Amino acid sequence: MAITTTDLEGSLPLVAKGKVRDIYSVDESTLLFVATDRISAYDVIMKNGVKDKGKLLTQISKFWFSILSDICPNHFISADISALQEPVLKYKDLLDGRSMLVRKYKILPIEAIVRGYLTGSAWKEYKTKGTVHGIKVRPGMKESEPFDVPIYTPSTKAELGEHDMNIHPSEAAKIIGEENANKVEELAIKLYIRAKEYAMTKGIIIADTKFEFGIDENNSVVLVDEVLTPDSSRFWRTDTYEVGRGQDSYDKQFLRNWLTSNDLAYKEDVEMPEEIAAITSAKYIEAYEQLTGQKWKE
Repeated sequence: MAITTTDLEGSLPLVAKGKVRDIYSVDESTLLFVATDRISAYDVIMKNGVKDKGKLLTQISKFWFSILSDICPNHFISADISALQEPVLKYKDLLDGRSMLVRKYKILPIEAIVRGYLTGSAWKEYKTKGTVHGIKVRPGMKESEPFDVPIYTPSTKAELGEHDMNIHPSEAAKIIGEENANKVEELAIKLYIRAKEYAMTKGIIIADTKFEFGIDENNSVVLVDEVLTPDSSRFWRTDTYEVGRGQDSYDKQFLRNWLTSNDLAYKEDVEMPEEIAAITSAKYIEAYEQLTGQKWKE
């Protein structure tokens, strides 16, 4: 059964509810991130969820936090919730596998998107303007072609129910300050390159991804939220990759395609057919197994 909502019945105060995660306060410096099985596309949450999706996202994020920790500090403390006190532990069966204890930081209000390949909204803009987020790129490119170097293309971080807006990097500097903006861009590109190179050895192309950052008590930039999951990234198969068309993917592009073909993109109260939810789940499991080399245990 898919878990689309959590309720710890006052054991911990709920401080935020995102598209996927319910965030609870543990103490002044610690949060409990609980990844539900909710799934969103085009910034709209589906009525039903994808079984075990929250567990998969949590385990993939945990994996990447470990691999990338030498590039940038992150907010991850532990995925072991046994240190929590009663009465929270009476929800252990609900929380196990889909929860992370993380440090509480001030969040920078932009999404740091890095694109390695010309696809999605970038492809749409390029076809009409020859630019990506207002950035001029090489003429004559084809769909799914790699950029000469990865491109940093930030967006605003919208409130729940609103839509993120693509912005030029200079706009990001106005929102979070030039020093933070420069650091975020530098770190996002380094993180993407490291992850892309690793994933290629596992048969996955990371076409693009979204990072989020916060600021710690020393005003240093810290990696937060989820990282390099099928929710926040486009994962393509290396064995079927071909320039000039859309790609076979491990991510929720499959769901986006179904919504688009049924004229349901951006519409509220959409319920996925069980077949769509099951195929999406299978793609997330395959991504987990490919990246980590571990068999998924439900």
